[in-house]
Amino acid sequence: MKKHLVVALAYDRLCTFEFGCVVELFALERPELGVDWYDFQVCAVEPGPIRAAGGITVQAPYRPELLALADTIVIPGWRDADEAPPPALLEALRAAHARGARLCSICSGVFVLAAAGVLDGLRATTHWRYTERLARRHPRVMVQADDLYVDQDQVITSAGSAAGIDMLLHLVRRDYGARVGNLVAQRLVVAPHREGGQAQFLPRPMAHDEQGRLARLLDWLRANPALPHTVKSMAERAAMSARTLQRQFQDATGMGPVEWLTRERIAIAKDLLESPDIPLAQVAERAGFGSEESLRHHFRRLAATSPGAYRRQFAAQC
Repeated sequence: MKKHLVVALAYDRLCTFEFGCVVELFALERPELGVDWYDFQVCAVEPGPIRAAGGITVQAPYRPELLALADTIVIPGWRDADEAPPPALLEALRAAHARGARLCSICSGVFVLAAAGVLDGLRATTHWRYTERLARRHPRVMVQADDLYVDQDQVITSAGSAAGIDMLLHLVRRDYGARVGNLVAQRLVVAPHREGGQAQFLPRPMAHDEQGRLARLLDWLRANPALPHTVKSMAERAAMSARTLQRQFQDATGMGPVEWLTRERIAIAKDLLESPDIPLAQVAERAGFGSEESLRHHFRRLAATSPGAYRRQFAAQC
């Protein structure tokens, strides 16, 4: 069976960090996962030499035909948001999109996808420094200024550099399920899934003591998802007023405490559902939903599928 081919684009003045993230996620062999891992190739979009940020020179084959074979194409940030991409690259991306390939961008790479026209009528994001420019230059793109990444099924875009890791791990979860995504995140020593949006990373004053109390509360909630938490009980545990807790959660995660906790519980439920022998009632109880009805409601709302469908898709892969 043909492996899923991921192709990363390389170009002169390459964004080294974003490119390195793509290589780290897809190029390394991962036999410990027990799955048929991706095939990975690099495609230069123009003849060399390819100079990367930091004084690095990258040798990559100039093989445009790779884009005609790729199942997933990743653009690791474009060299200049104001520079038009090569017409041949845009044509190759349009052809890949037309045949069903998955197109992904990190940070300013979204300008390449937008120039190719594959984002017209779709939601997309980029680094918060570029969102207004993207919206102004490409009015047919529905810019989501606060999102870390936006999944539109065939086209996935992410915000600034580190948000690319969030998006790439999301692709792994889509392809292999939460268990494999979590294992890859553990190897990278990063969170499997960051909640909230870019707003949480904009400069905001927060007292050091409040940061510590909130961090300890988040760790405790993750370790005790099945307890009957309320805003009042969470505020009391953090030694804050309910109003302060709401504000600090919004500043730190981009959402309120109840929504954050619900999303954490969904992530736990996904892990449990990938074990086919755990009854759905136990999944609901251990994840903190209390009932199968509550689990199904929130799972459909946040995962856009049912717990049963998720289990059928991913339990067999584990």
